[in-house]
Amino acid sequence: MVSLSTWCKYLVHKIEYSFTLSWKSYKRGQINDRELQDALWKNVFQEKLTYLHWSKGEAMAPTIGEQGGTLLVRKIPSADPNRVFVGDVVVVKDPDNSDNYLVRRLAATEGYEMVSKDEKDEPFVLEKDQCWVLADNEKLKPKEAKDSRLFGPVPMTGIVGRVIYCLRTAIDHGPVHNSMRKDSPVLEVELDVDDMVKNHKA
Repeated sequence: MVSLSTWCKYLVHKIEYSFTLSWKSYKRGQINDRELQDALWKNVFQEKLTYLHWSKGEAMAPTIGEQGGTLLVRKIPSADPNRVFVGDVVVVKDPDNSDNYLVRRLAATEGYEMVSKDEKDEPFVLEKDQCWVLADNEKLKPKEAKDSRLFGPVPMTGIVGRVIYCLRTAIDHGPVHNSMRKDSPVLEVELDVDDMVKNHKA
């Protein structure tokens, strides 16, 4: 059973998410004053902070199984260095196909100096709102891993969520390491392992 203090923390997360998302739509002119209030309430009372995402392939092994896994992803209303952190496993739009999403580890954000192992490559600094994402599977070559070593920096705005729980099989599942402290109230309230097992594709 979820404690009252956890519910309170969860509610704070929901309000912050709802406000950020609604304000972003308002600033872009997508909703008016009256719709702003409706959007705030709708996001607080009807929307979840998470969604399920199926990740296939071996790029993120061993964090995610070599056959892939069902992931519980926390939605990110606005990806900035206060909401996503180096070390997080994130869901990011595929730079080569905006209809697809990749699951990769956030390795660096704006201001980081990137130095290649190949001496022919010049070091460079990630610019504002840029990030560098990598596959966890060190056995894969950059082309197979399909990460920033292949396509370069990606915009922070391409990050849509942080992976907080991974179900590899019905008996092999658990929280994704980096997410735990910040996301624990969300995990306690919204995690439904039975639902994840039901939606698992492996």
